[in-house]
Amino acid sequence: MKKKFLFFFISLCAFFTLSAQIYEPIKWNIEHKVTGENTADIIFHATIDKGWHLYGLEIPDDGPRPTNIVFNELKNVALSGEVQAKSKLIRKYDVNFAMELNWYDSEAVFIQSVTFDSAKEAFVEGHVEYMACNDQTCLPPTQEPFEISINEQVANAVQQNTASTQAPPSQEKPKATAPKIVVQTPQKTEPMKINEPQQVEIQQPAVETNNDTAFSKYWTPVIADLQEMGEMKSSDFSLWWIFLVGFLGGLLALITPCVWPVIPMTVSFFLKRSQNKASGRRDAVLYGLAIIIIYVLLGLFITLIFGASALNDLSTNAVFNLFLFALLVIFAISFFGAFEITLPAKWTTKMDAKAESTAGFISILFMAFTLVLVSFSCTGPIIGFLLVEVSSSGSILAPLIGMLGFAVALAIPFSLFAFFPTWLKSLPKSGGWLNKVKVVLAFIELAFALKFLSVADLAYGWHILDREVFIVLWVVIFALLGFYLLGKLRFPHDSETKHTSIPGVFLAIISLAFAIYLIPGLWGAPLKAASAFLPPLYTQDFNLNTDAVHADFTDYDEGMRYAAAIKKTVVVDFSGYGCVNCRKMEAKVWTDPRVKDALEKDYVLITLYVDDKTQLDEPFEVEENGRVRKIKTIGDKWSYLQRSKFGANAQPFYVILDNEGKPLNKSYAYDEDPVKFLNWLKLK
Repeated sequence: MKKKFLFFFISLCAFFTLSAQIYEPIKWNIEHKVTGENTADIIFHATIDKGWHLYGLEIPDDGPRPTNIVFNELKNVALSGEVQAKSKLIRKYDVNFAMELNWYDSEAVFIQSVTFDSAKEAFVEGHVEYMACNDQTCLPPTQEPFEISINEQVANAVQQNTASTQAPPSQEKPKATAPKIVVQTPQKTEPMKINEPQQVEIQQPAVETNNDTAFSKYWTPVIADLQEMGEMKSSDFSLWWIFLVGFLGGLLALITPCVWPVIPMTVSFFLKRSQNKASGRRDAVLYGLAIIIIYVLLGLFITLIFGASALNDLSTNAVFNLFLFALLVIFAISFFGAFEITLPAKWTTKMDAKAESTAGFISILFMAFTLVLVSFSCTGPIIGFLLVEVSSSGSILAPLIGMLGFAVALAIPFSLFAFFPTWLKSLPKSGGWLNKVKVVLAFIELAFALKFLSVADLAYGWHILDREVFIVLWVVIFALLGFYLLGKLRFPHDSETKHTSIPGVFLAIISLAFAIYLIPGLWGAPLKAASAFLPPLYTQDFNLNTDAVHADFTDYDEGMRYAAAIKKTVVVDFSGYGCVNCRKMEAKVWTDPRVKDALEKDYVLITLYVDDKTQLDEPFEVEENGRVRKIKTIGDKWSYLQRSKFGANAQPFYVILDNEGKPLNKSYAYDEDPVKFLNWLKLK
């Protein structure tokens, strides 16, 4: 178990180096071969770089990820039998996983036979799940998508040939003329050869004006033009800011009932078990360092598994936000005292046993793991919220820096009190005030949970949590929090108090004042202090606010054609329903009278939501960086537009275009200074 654990983290660190160049040691050819009038073989041919291997179809439990071929859609096609492996399978005991495994070196060939009534209508879509490893490291599990349309002409040409499948590609490489995959491009449907894998740059959209085409002339890439003009950097989410956010989250975690009581006990343990104060201090410092290592490795793990772009997409993903909503609600109910959330006791027991059976820094590392597991119920929601917030920065270092800040704040007391043990006497004793902190966190988590539900509600267009409903719920939550801080509410684990504390009074004033501040928002007040979390103003049914700026169009091509017809310049706003900074810009910058006047009089404003889950009437496919992507939703379409035309993927993102779709100024990111935005609008 220990070897598996160490091998896992060594793998992560090694892959972090490889990820800088997106190393792909396994290349796939996926093709089909017609074997009869109504039969064909789908051939999966993997070319494996020297020193790497691909795992077989069947791997023992607790081992690495086996190779798995998944068929998502079978149209007029039926699978015939199981997937057949045709290459030599190597079986060997792997010391890293402490079990016998099987894998392929050099190459691997899998064949799936299919039957169909008509080759013209036969269609197969799916993906290969696989994992590449060498003797030192493993890359994260990866998917290779494929789509196959069996060509009827090819079927007719070979229908007399009913012989068995020819030698697999491992012995004779298939010719490049017969096996093809049909890829539906936005311009027209053509077969794409896949026999010779190569890196393909993003295709430039077709230059057409037909309204029925997926792309118009306005989609022509202008990445080089924007690079020449320079880029206006975002003023938010610098790495220092992300570190500070993580640090504040760590400080908040310190005063939770799961962490606070552990501080004096742990420091005392290190000081008592050592022969002298110097070694005790050293161990306590190493303990703090171990905490930092664990949380930074967690940030590293998140970064490697998802990456910056995927994290940004995940933060606006409706299903993911629904999951976070449910998770935070469950944690809030637990914090109120309904039940206790704890990880399996055997986990902490194993960590304790490891700490006892080892020595040196490894022993301290396992003790730190025990703290992480024990404190999960309090730190889990804080860490989750932190990672979601920093993921929208688009920086690959954001999760690492955020977790570093969190861990430093969590580790400081253990090291600090080791050097100044007399300070331990001045620490407030554990008691009822810790449960009060827990209940306060429950109210806050309940409020933030609504934010995640709002993202999903907006993305899918359910309209169950429009702006006024959201505000009413927040008014009630923060009013109840204020009453609780004044001692007017009690929960199961609260201790009885005869008076209200002075800090409690001040916090109650802040909470109740915030609840009253939210009330005018029911009639359309911008509520700039809370705008980052509230749904957009356009979702409000009753709105007396005349200062809000609304988009002229939410369709890029329609807006561009309209602007060309009236000879007006365009501002394209790439936004997201779950984009916190987008709401801040709309409430704090766009409501400025000068900015509002310029946007409404001088420009056609086109707002494109990249997380809109509305299904396209006609989904299509694009080839991007050598991979085929399916564009299924409106959000997918606008996200691809932002990447392919402007070379960006973070929101908010603003660009000024002329009637031909060419930029007139550098792009603009998040910055709450209305003067800067106004100067940008004036092309300064």
